[in-house]
Amino acid sequence: MQYNSTRDNSICVDAAQAIKTGLSAEGGLFVPKSMPKVTLEEIDSLKDKTYNERAYFVLSKFLTDFTEEELWNCINNAYTKAKFETNAIAPVYELDNTNYILELWHGPTCAFKDMALQILPYLLTTSMKKTDESNEVVILVATSGDTGKAALEGFRDVNGTRIIVFYPDNGVSEIQKRQMVTQEGNNVSVAAVKGNFDDAQNGVKKIFTDNEYKELLNRNGFSLSSANSINWGRLVPQIVYYFSAYADLIKGGKITCGDRINVVVPTGNFGNILASYYAMKMGLPIAKFICASNENNVLTDFIKTGTYDKNRDFHTTISPSMDILISSNLERFLYDLTGNNDAQVKEWMNELNTTGKYSVTPDVFNKLSDLFYGGFSDDNETMAAIKSVADEYDYVMDTHTAVAKSVYDKYVEETGDTTKTVIASTASPFKFNQSVLIALKDFDYVVGKDEFTMLDELSQIGNTPIPKSLAELRDRPVNFEIVCDKDEMRQIVSDFLAVD
Repeated sequence: MQYNSTRDNSICVDAAQAIKTGLSAEGGLFVPKSMPKVTLEEIDSLKDKTYNERAYFVLSKFLTDFTEEELWNCINNAYTKAKFETNAIAPVYELDNTNYILELWHGPTCAFKDMALQILPYLLTTSMKKTDESNEVVILVATSGDTGKAALEGFRDVNGTRIIVFYPDNGVSEIQKRQMVTQEGNNVSVAAVKGNFDDAQNGVKKIFTDNEYKELLNRNGFSLSSANSINWGRLVPQIVYYFSAYADLIKGGKITCGDRINVVVPTGNFGNILASYYAMKMGLPIAKFICASNENNVLTDFIKTGTYDKNRDFHTTISPSMDILISSNLERFLYDLTGNNDAQVKEWMNELNTTGKYSVTPDVFNKLSDLFYGGFSDDNETMAAIKSVADEYDYVMDTHTAVAKSVYDKYVEETGDTTKTVIASTASPFKFNQSVLIALKDFDYVVGKDEFTMLDELSQIGNTPIPKSLAELRDRPVNFEIVCDKDEMRQIVSDFLAVD
């Protein structure tokens, strides 16, 4: 399997090179040259397999330059009961006979990013060996909350790598922040950026495309890579859990193989929902993709109008991992919808960079509209969804999953579509305990309570133990207190690497 760049498809590399470099030199994203296809018979056979076996089935079709031994080593080191506290790894919870919650947050940082970032370090170090990389690889990450901690935990003390995470100052939950600033490891660093997630993400992209700076790093024995979902090694493991969820529905007798399902994904950067789209392109029977946004509803407007316009107010919401106005993985989607038209994609991305917006062609818009529904949920609607699901099903959702449920309910009301539906649940409610407690009780209930008191309260109300990794934060010291302007990010990297 070869990979092209979305902005120059004359560039062609194998999977190991794509994973090692993360971003193509001219700023494009790596995508498969062709999409592997699977049969319904193959999909049906997954119902009796473990999550690791399902992962091998999917990943082996994309990472064809990895040996069988190398791939199994990556998978079996990543997906263990010790790390995910369940053999299922990504279990499916039935709300009713139409709604199924795909729980993607059982990993060590209690967010869906663990599904990819527990395996990415193994994919990356294997790729380094396969490409004879002698430099130390420096992972740069911009995070809206969850990716940062998951990446830090995944790459902690991994030989031949260093990692630095940038997060928006005052733009993540207190639990998310504490997870990052208390991170341990001899190869990690964390810095807050004054601004929002897009400022942090643009700063990282600027470093990646600064050839002079990359040459300076190379002379000092460093090469850059990414753990954001712009890295193919981050995105491809996410395809696995959509196949896994479908297989679980077959095994549970909820569907027959070949039945089409809908998928609801709360997303800001478009990576998680893109993974489900790629699963459909491979042959997974998905009828409709329901793209759920919070008040930063740039994707909702794009899906409804065909115009992507980031020139709007930025909202800080109770679902901070989706507080994003530049959805990087949309570029991969557009590349596919245009029939791999790299020139057109490059033109749109240049327009976005210079004017803050672009409009797709009628043909692309029609393809988009046929497959996708876009909707958004404001904070009040999100709170109401948490409360109603808890009351009706005795199930507690986090704020991001609640955005998805709220948008899904609007979709059903508008369309009457009762197709069986998988809702991607992207974080444990304990990560957003204050907002969840306010939704379940009221604002007065949380006044004067610190994060750890609220963890205890939510545990009692939901009759669910606090995840071990969050409970342990109580006694961890703060190791990082760096705050920088977005224009200082390159210097923060240089200081971390001791490069002049």
